Amino acid sequence: MYEYAVRKKYLTENLMDKIQILVKFRQIVRKTGKTETYNSEELSELNEFLDRMYEETLDTSFLAVKINFLLGLRVGELVALKWSDWCDENHLHIIREEIRDQTDNSYKVVEHTKTNRDRFVILIPKATDILKRIEKNGEYIFMRDGKRITSIRIATILRKFARYRGTSIKSSHKMRKTYASNLNASGVPLDCIREMLGHSNLNTTLGYIYNPLTKSQTYELLSKAL
Repeated sequence: MYEYAVRKKYLTENLMDKIQILVKFRQIVRKTGKTETYNSEELSELNEFLDRMYEETLDTSFLAVKINFLLGLRVGELVALKWSDWCDENHLHIIREEIRDQTDNSYKVVEHTKTNRDRFVILIPKATDILKRIEKNGEYIFMRDGKRITSIRIATILRKFARYRGTSIKSSHKMRKTYASNLNASGVPLDCIREMLGHSNLNTTLGYIYNPLTKSQTYELLSKAL
């Protein structure tokens, strides 16, 4: 900026030439799979926790968390799913999302996604089996006490699991990163992952991909590769 100002003759000299930096700046801590995803061991424990809680309560919000590791939806899209979106055995049609009204802090569903584009997400058999466990008690798939669950409920469940496990809380958005990272680790093409996440730019998708494996799994994979 100062060089530009000198060139344009706004200033007669570059003031930065006289400044000395005598301290070392703290290195930026990079995000890793340890903080940004649920690794395979954590995910196994979480699924056991969700299954147990669902059996005890029949609260479908536990199944909502469970299935989103197989769908990779934005949490607002997850809680806005309707039975009519299950368009065939192998696909969900993602066309709406939940948003928070800034004026009164309420949550409501709008008929568009974050990018204003609908998309189809592939249902694998595990995901279909979860949907078949849910009774149709309303137009929305995930209901609790006769009402649609909200994104707050999803965050609450993940907090409960963190307290149960005695670990730090991982946000609901990290379900989406775990989904993308697991697909990538299993060799799914990046462009397919981009489509499933609903991204228009592949660079955005790359920001969701980390190593979701445990240290032992990573070591084993490296040993096989080298």
